[in-house]
Amino acid sequence: MLSSLHLNSPLNYATLNCSSTLLPLRGSRRRTRRDVANESLGSTARPARRYPSLSASLAPAREEEERKEKALLPPSLRPESLPRHVAVIMDGNSRWAKARGLPSSAGHEAGYRTLKKMVELSGQWGIRALTVFAFSSENWTRPKMEVDFLMTLFENVLKESLGEFLREGIRVCIIGDSSELPPSLQKLVKEVVDKTKNNTQIDVIVAISYSGRKEITQACQNIARKVKDGLLEPEDITESHITEELETNCIPEFPNPDLLIRTSGELRLSNFLLWQSAYTELFFTNTYWPDFGEADYIEALTSFQNRQRRFGQRIN
Repeated sequence: MLSSLHLNSPLNYATLNCSSTLLPLRGSRRRTRRDVANESLGSTARPARRYPSLSASLAPAREEEERKEKALLPPSLRPESLPRHVAVIMDGNSRWAKARGLPSSAGHEAGYRTLKKMVELSGQWGIRALTVFAFSSENWTRPKMEVDFLMTLFENVLKESLGEFLREGIRVCIIGDSSELPPSLQKLVKEVVDKTKNNTQIDVIVAISYSGRKEITQACQNIARKVKDGLLEPEDITESHITEELETNCIPEFPNPDLLIRTSGELRLSNFLLWQSAYTELFFTNTYWPDFGEADYIEALTSFQNRQRRFGQRIN
């Protein structure tokens, strides 16, 4: 909700084994089979020369990247216990604006600036995925002027940020009922998703016209079609089948958020990531989204890393 606003595995190449014993030197006499036979009788063959794999050559670069991430991490945070996937219900933009005598549009614009900073910090600190609630399916009932402004803001942000997404390695995924979006925004969404699909620094999922209940309903409908077509037996349906049908499967590496943050003092999920948040740690703050800064983010992450996640198990 912008009022509520809400991007490797290393390539493994086989080690190249090349023996130099049978390669003629430039300008030398071509060696014959007899030469080779005599050499093999008279001496032990040289060991094959091993060349480092590409993955090994990339390892120092990855280590350097991790070192930089640790150097940028605030002292109170531990890299090994940070959430991999953070979700945010960015609430309070309109109330922030109203408290300052400003139109709600000013609150949404301020909320976007906060979102931009949060994406930047997440990338610097090594968080791999960030899901943000930009606009719920229920938000269509808001005043037309506000809705129109938000659609225009979404479009402008995507246009202006595409170059930055590519430079910073941000992979963008848009979830929700895109059929309800203006045609120009639908076209732009497809372009941004396609152009950033190979980025690997951080995944940013933006939920627009999104409903958690509708997402689960659609997943069930897709599975029902597979049963009807004889591709799946009802008794074989598992939680994994449902997860695969959810829109957040656009980032299969981290489909479920480890931490969900909601701003503005509201204490509910508001139909956001209902399936995915079964074991998500929740953090609520009274701070309005436009005022949510680095210190607030550190507080939420610190709270997360001090919790013991049991996933229903008893841990002594």
